[in-house]
Amino acid sequence: MASSRITGETEARRDLGRVNIPEWSVSELSAALKKTVEDAYGYVRVRGEVSGFKGPSPSGHCYFRLKDDKAVLEAVIWKGVFGRMRVKPEEGLDVVATGKLTTFAGSSKYQLVIDTLEPAGVGALMKLLEERKKKLAAEGLFDEARKQLLPFLPEVIGVVTSPTGAVIRDILHRLSDRFPRRVLVWPVRVQGETSAAEVANAIKGFNALPERGPLPRPDLIIVARGGGSLEDLWSFNEEIVVRAAADSIISLISAVGHETDVTLIDFAADRRAPTPTAAAEMAVPVRSELMSRLSTLGARKLACWQRGIEQRRKELNLLTRAMPKDILAQPRQQLDSLAERLPRALRANAQIHHTQYSRVATRLAPQLLRNTVERRRERYDSLKRRLKASLVANAQAHRVRIARHRDRVVSFGERSHRAMRTLLAQRGARLERAERLLLAFSYREVLKRGFALVRDDAGHPLRSVAAVTAGMRLAIEFADGRVRATADGTAKPDAPPAKPRPRSRTGEGSGGQGSLFGS
Repeated sequence: MASSRITGETEARRDLGRVNIPEWSVSELSAALKKTVEDAYGYVRVRGEVSGFKGPSPSGHCYFRLKDDKAVLEAVIWKGVFGRMRVKPEEGLDVVATGKLTTFAGSSKYQLVIDTLEPAGVGALMKLLEERKKKLAAEGLFDEARKQLLPFLPEVIGVVTSPTGAVIRDILHRLSDRFPRRVLVWPVRVQGETSAAEVANAIKGFNALPERGPLPRPDLIIVARGGGSLEDLWSFNEEIVVRAAADSIISLISAVGHETDVTLIDFAADRRAPTPTAAAEMAVPVRSELMSRLSTLGARKLACWQRGIEQRRKELNLLTRAMPKDILAQPRQQLDSLAERLPRALRANAQIHHTQYSRVATRLAPQLLRNTVERRRERYDSLKRRLKASLVANAQAHRVRIARHRDRVVSFGERSHRAMRTLLAQRGARLERAERLLLAFSYREVLKRGFALVRDDAGHPLRSVAAVTAGMRLAIEFADGRVRATADGTAKPDAPPAKPRPRSRTGEGSGGQGSLFGS
C-alpha cells in the first residue's frame, strides 16, 4: 500500500508539471516549427528523382516530390519561378534542385521551395561549361546591372545569323506580321571552328557603325541560331562571343537554339529569347494590339470617369437623404416673404432711378452742354499755348546748357593733352637719367678705364689669387674683346697694396696698368 501511495504521488506531481507547460496554439506551434526549419537549413541543394509531376496546376504553381530509394521530399515551384526555369521538371528525371526548406502548416509537412533545377550527372563538357560560366560571372559579365532595356519600337534591327538557314526567314516573317521594320543581316557561320570569331566580329561591327552614316546603325541586335546538340551550339559558349555580347552598346537579344538550349551568351545578352521567332516578337510589338490597347485604355478612361461621376451622384443622394426633412422649411419661408416684397421693391427702385434720371436730364440741355464744351475748349487752348511756350523755353535752356558743357569738354581736352605731354617729357627725362646711371655702374665702363675681367674655363669670375692654380685655363675680357690664357705660376702670399702712382698730367707714363699675375 505504501508503494502504491508513493506511485500515486509521483504521478500527481508529473501531472502537475505537465499542467505548468506553456500552452501553444496550433498556429503558433506551426510558425515556430517553420522558423526553426528555415533557420536551421535555409537554402539547400537536393538530388533526387522527380515523382508525381503532372504539370502546372490551374494556379500556375507546380507540386511534385523528390525521392530516392529511402525517402520522399515534397517540392513546389511557384508560378513566377517556373516560367523562368530553363530546365523544366519531368516525371522520372534525375535532377539537382536548389531551394529553401520550409513547412506547410495546412497539412503539417515540410517541403522544398525550388528556385533552380538542373539535370544530375554533368559530363565533361558540361563541367567545362559550368567552370567557364563561374569565371565569367565572377568578372561581372552576367550582372543584371549591366543589362540594358530593349527599345520599344526600333527603327533598324541588326540580325547576326546564317543567311541560308530558316532562322532569318522566320525572323523576317514574324517581323512583317507584327510590325515591319528595316533589317540588316550580318552573315556568319553559326557552327564550326571560325563561327565564334565571326559572331563576335559581327556584334562589334554593328556597334562600330556611325549613327548617321550611309549604313544606319541598328537600334537592336538579334543573335540567332536554330537548335542543335551541345557540341553544335558550343560556339556561343566561347569567351570571345560572351565578352562581345557583354560589351555591346546596342541592346542585344540572344536567340540561340530552342527553349531548352542554354548557352553562355544568353547570360551576357540583355534579353534571352527561347527561339528566333520569339526574339522577333520581343523586338517589336504587334501594331494591331497597340491600336487595340490604345482603344481599350481610352474606353477604360471614359468608363472610370463615368463610374466616378456615378459614385459622386450616389454619395450626393445619400447625403440628401440623411439631411433633416425640415432643414429647408425656414429658408423656404424666407424665400416666399422675399418673393412677396420683391415687386414692391422693384417698383420703388425704378421710381428712384427715374427721379435721378430726370434731375440729370435737366443738366444735359443742349445750350448747357455747348457752354460747357466752349469753356473746356478755351481752357485747353490756354494750356496748349502755355505748353508750347514752356517747350520753347526749355529747348533754349537745353541748348545753352549743351553749349556750356561743350566748352568745358574742349577745355578739359586741351588740358589733358598738355598734361600728357608734360608727363611724357618727365618720364623721358627720368628714363634718360636711369640709362646714364646704368652705363655708369656697368662693368664694361670699368673695363674701358683699363681694367680686365678674369674668368675660369667655365665662365665664372675669379675674385682672388687663391682661386688660380698652375696650368688653369683663363679667359681675360678687355673692353675691346677677350683673350685666352694659361696660368703658369702659383699663388703668392698677400702683399700690401701698392700706392697708386700719380698720373702724368701730360698723359705720358711708363707703367700703364701692369700685369694681372704679378711681375
